[in-house]
Amino acid sequence: MQARRPCLSHENVSDTFEITRHHFVRVGVLGHVGRFTSVDAVAYARGMRVVCRTSRGLEVGEILAPAGEADGASVEGASSDGSILRGVTVSDDLLLARLERNRQEAFAACEKELAQRGIHIPLLEVEQLFDGSSLYFHFLGEVPPEVTELTDRLAETYNAAAGISQFSDLLETGCGPGCGTDEKAGGCGDSCVSCAIAGACKK
Repeated sequence: MQARRPCLSHENVSDTFEITRHHFVRVGVLGHVGRFTSVDAVAYARGMRVVCRTSRGLEVGEILAPAGEADGASVEGASSDGSILRGVTVSDDLLLARLERNRQEAFAACEKELAQRGIHIPLLEVEQLFDGSSLYFHFLGEVPPEVTELTDRLAETYNAAAGISQFSDLLETGCGPGCGTDEKAGGCGDSCVSCAIAGACKK
């Protein structure tokens, strides 16, 4: 006698669909873990890097695990810390390398100015968002007003140096067919003529 395979009702299919689109994602230099929702209902595997929209802007995060009813909260009632927009692509890595250079320069500049002013406060890390719109300076201990003014000025300078914020909409969605930011394209290849953010990649 052949066993009958269980049938999923429309309700069960809907529940499964809802669960798979939620993920625990680690974002930020301090390793914040939040519950994020995939905008296109893609179920991402652990370890995948993804572009997320958080309360701060566009950031790159790492998928830790699916999140849903198993995390102890109802799917509908659980809050979301942001959205997963898409996976990280080859073109994104080019931009991330540029942002990393910019971040290191901002770190060195901040340390130099602190030393010149005789301000002895440990600078732990400098963090630049993926969209190039915000630069965060992380210190140990209370930050005096003089340091706040310094970091505000450095943030403005190095955000402008990144030159990526003008492409924030394209970073969110990808350029489309023929560009490395499109998942089906498989990377930039030898030519970036069709890429709307080629200027940001090559600088």
